[in-house]
Amino acid sequence: MKNFALKWTAVVCLFFFLHSGRASEQSRPLVGITSVFTYSDPDTVGRLCTGMSYVNAVLEAGGTPVVLPPVRSEKILVDYIESLDGLVLVGGRDIPPHAYAEKPHPTVDSLSAKRFWFESRLITVWLDECEKPILGICLGCQFTNVMRGGSLIQDIPSEIGEMILHRHEKGATHDITLKSDSRLFSIFGQEKCNVNSYHHQAVDIVGKDLKVVARAPDGVIEALELPGDRFGIFVQWHPERMPVEHRSKIFGAFITACRKE
Repeated sequence: MKNFALKWTAVVCLFFFLHSGRASEQSRPLVGITSVFTYSDPDTVGRLCTGMSYVNAVLEAGGTPVVLPPVRSEKILVDYIESLDGLVLVGGRDIPPHAYAEKPHPTVDSLSAKRFWFESRLITVWLDECEKPILGICLGCQFTNVMRGGSLIQDIPSEIGEMILHRHEKGATHDITLKSDSRLFSIFGQEKCNVNSYHHQAVDIVGKDLKVVARAPDGVIEALELPGDRFGIFVQWHPERMPVEHRSKIFGAFITACRKE
């Protein structure tokens, strides 16, 4: 088992060295996937985990997934940007409200300081220093908005109400309406979609250079996009957990964009 792990690590490292950072139409683009950092005690080493649904969705669409640990290194951030063809921002706990100049609501469960620093820098550098595709999911949508100067609804039931159930222990679903001039509309080919829902927070004030392209019936923002030709989609639902006919469209479009880069 130890030898297998070492061999697999070597393969991944070799891929980084050999990969040009620009995938051809025939190749499998290298896609970075952020990770969840957890620990039971601040003095412990901690552990990384990323849901296999993200990994499988990238594989299924034709990409090669690489899970990114939250390292505190500007040099490694640059290496990621140069080596990867695309980036997936995964879900997780809440962004500390101080990041958008607010005091925390009692329901806020903030993510680790290690992950917050890493993804804050990763998102900022990725958006500012390259034109490569990015797909943000749930927290990834919220994180991007905050890094662009936006703010969040800290608790939907408290601030918006429960006309629409956005989070439930067994999972919730609801309809969304897509704007007809959005990339998501062109991907799905329809104005209405039914999506899963696992969040208690959402975008409030929209950040710079982001546009709202989908809302739930209660007005909650369900998706943002970057303007122009660059692939930048940020959704509140979890497409990686949706049926194949849904997830294959959004991840397929993402991987196609990665190949063009």
